[in-house]
Amino acid sequence: MKNAGMGVGVIAGIAVLIWLGTGFFIVQEGQQAVITQFGKYKSTVGAGFNWRLPYPIQRHELVFVTQIRSADVGRDSVIKSTGLRESAMLTEDENIVEIKFAVQYRLNDARAWLFESKNPADAVVQAAETAVREVVGKMRMDTALAEERDQIAPRVRTLMQTILDRYKVGVEVVGINLQQGGVRPPEQVQAAFDDVLKAGQERERAKNEAQAYANDVVPRAVGSASRIKEEAEAYKARIVAQAQGDAQRFSSVLTEYQKAPQVTRDRMYLESMQQIYSNVTKVLVDSRQGSNLLYLPLDKIMQTVAQQPAAGAGDGASTGAGSAGAPAAPPSTFSNDARARDTSRSRERESR
Repeated sequence: MKNAGMGVGVIAGIAVLIWLGTGFFIVQEGQQAVITQFGKYKSTVGAGFNWRLPYPIQRHELVFVTQIRSADVGRDSVIKSTGLRESAMLTEDENIVEIKFAVQYRLNDARAWLFESKNPADAVVQAAETAVREVVGKMRMDTALAEERDQIAPRVRTLMQTILDRYKVGVEVVGINLQQGGVRPPEQVQAAFDDVLKAGQERERAKNEAQAYANDVVPRAVGSASRIKEEAEAYKARIVAQAQGDAQRFSSVLTEYQKAPQVTRDRMYLESMQQIYSNVTKVLVDSRQGSNLLYLPLDKIMQTVAQQPAAGAGDGASTGAGSAGAPAAPPSTFSNDARARDTSRSRERESR
C-alpha cells in the first residue's frame, strides 16, 4: 500500500507537470496575446515565448495587430423606402451625392478590440459612414463634386479616428481611399452634372488663358510706360539744358554787343548767312543790270560733272543751264562776280 501510494503521487506529479506545461505558448511577430483569467482580462503580451496558468484558470487569444485590414463603405444595394442606394448622402444644399470608399485600418490595442465592443469590424464601418455623412452634410454639392473633393478623405479620416477613440475600439485608421467614381451624383442626373462639370472646366480654361494674356500684356505695357516716361524725362532735361544754354549764350552775346554793337551785329549777320547758305543747293543772283533773276542749277551741274568725264564738263554745264531756260555763266566767272558783289556790299554796310 505504501508503494502504491508513492506511485500514485508520482503519477499525480507528472500529470501536474504536464498540466503546467500546457501553459507555455509562442506569440509570432506582428501578434499580441491577450491573457484572461476566469474570463476576465489579465494582461497583454508581445511576440516571443510566454507562459500562463493552464486552462481552465487562464486562457490566451492571439490577435494580429500589424495586419492592414480593409472595409468598404457605400454599397450599391437599393433601399426600398427611398429608392436610393445606401451610398447616397445629403449635402448642405439639400442635394444627393453617392460616395464609395474603402477604409484601411490596423489594431493598436488588442484588449480594446476584443472586449470594448461586441463587433468591432461593424463598429469601424458604422464610424466611417457616420463620419462621411457628417463631412458631406457640411459641404455644398458643387464643392463635394469638384472643388473640395480631395479634402473629403482627410476630413473623414480625422473624424473617424475621433469617433473610434471615443468608443475605445482599439483601431488606428491608416487611410481613406475613394474608389473610381467615388463621389458622383445620382444616375438620374448624371448627364446634366457632366455638362455642368464640363462647363466649369471650360471656365477655368478661359480664366487661365485670360490670366496668361494679362501676364504677357501687363509687363509689356508697364515697360512701355516706363520707357516713355524715361524718354520724356530725357527730353525735358535736354530742352531745359538747351534753354539754359541759349540763355547763357544770349547773355554772353549781349555783353559783347554792349561792348561793340557794330562788330557784334556784323558777326551775327555773317554767321546767320553762313548757316543758311550751307544747307541751300540753289543760288539766286540779283543782276544789277536788269530785273531778271539768274537761276543756276548747281546741284544738277555737280551731278553731271560727277557722271561725265572731266573733258566734257563744260558742255554738260551749258546744256543744263540751257535746259533751265536761263543764261549760264562759267563757274569761275560767277565766283569772281559773287565775291566782288559781296565785297561791295560789305563796304556799303560799313559806310552806312
